[in-house]
Amino acid sequence: MSTDPNCGVAHGDPAAPVTDRVLVAVFASPVAAALLRLGVECGYAPVLVEPGDREVEGLPVGTTRLAAVPDEPHADVVVCDHHRPELGEVLRDALATSTRWIGLMGNPRHEGPHVAALAALGVPADEVARVHRPIGLDIGSRAPGEIAVSTLAGLLADRNGRGGGPFGS
Repeated sequence: MSTDPNCGVAHGDPAAPVTDRVLVAVFASPVAAALLRLGVECGYAPVLVEPGDREVEGLPVGTTRLAAVPDEPHADVVVCDHHRPELGEVLRDALATSTRWIGLMGNPRHEGPHVAALAALGVPADEVARVHRPIGLDIGSRAPGEIAVSTLAGLLADRNGRGGGPFGS
């Protein structure tokens, strides 16, 4: 009989409860909804930050909806839309919180628009550097669910001190 707890979980033993994870998806979108649904499966409490009045379908039951990123030390914050005009202000305010991790989705081949937006607000370069980009694992994601899987896998790798690459690398 194996003493590996992960093996037992795979065979139906209950996993140790996770009670201190908060996943904050910023800006309502299909990707945000998919990310929060998968996050619940991984033990995260779901939070949607939407400073506007945009609606999104498919949020998990129990999602807390806020206008700003909460000051929560166990939170992982994922900005799901880098085209929103409020991007700079939302990130500036998020950087002022005690959140564990802040990341921004976007094409890694281009400088993120957050850099200029935060600089225009007077945010120092060392603070701007706290915003992770790119985020997630490079799996060629295209659909909202795939992007959510990639992003959540990257977050879990970071939380668990892993690089997120293939086994053996």
